[in-house]
Amino acid sequence: MDIMSFIKDHFWHAAPILASAALGVIIILERSYCLYLRYPIMNAEKFFARVSAAVMQANIRQAAEICGEYKNKPTARVVQAGMARAHLPEGLIQDGIQLSLQSCTQLITKRTAFLATIANVATLLGLVGTIAGLIQSFEAVAHADAQQKSALLSQGISTSMNATMMGLAVAVPCMVAYSILINRSNGLLAELEQTAVRTLDILKQRFYTSPSVTNDSVFERAS
Repeated sequence: MDIMSFIKDHFWHAAPILASAALGVIIILERSYCLYLRYPIMNAEKFFARVSAAVMQANIRQAAEICGEYKNKPTARVVQAGMARAHLPEGLIQDGIQLSLQSCTQLITKRTAFLATIANVATLLGLVGTIAGLIQSFEAVAHADAQQKSALLSQGISTSMNATMMGLAVAVPCMVAYSILINRSNGLLAELEQTAVRTLDILKQRFYTSPSVTNDSVFERAS
């Protein structure tokens, strides 16, 4: 029995595994697009250079507008949160950056963990088919006559093996994709942590490079 015959003859068992595969493909494609294309800023150094230049010229509005050019980019959202509170004491700036950082962290990590769940569920569904095939084989041995016993036994074993193969064929790619996407997510999260520190550092530097600002700067006021 080939895999297509198995799906046709045991559709109601194969359907949940196929549904798991479809859901896994959708999540893999969506997360891959977001983590590799949508979220990263391709030339981050140029972005930070523009923001830093605007801040050093005491033009916070321009710095915020630069961040607005990179919609849906977590890095730009974290920087923009810092720019929005640039006139406030350091503690409030840090709080704003931290809130944005937490929001972006959820954005980056959402749905990826479902791939591990899908892999486990697909494996278990395949195991259910394996047990069903073995039950069919045992019933053939116990109740079928001698002429049908061999055919029914082979059919039961084939059902078991095909169910197992279908489950693993879904589970293995999902686990591989999960590992790759988790690794990519961790890389983006590390970049966001660096962005938060870098944003605060840029805002601090302006008080030491601008001749119009004395030591009574915002960052030295009591919050």
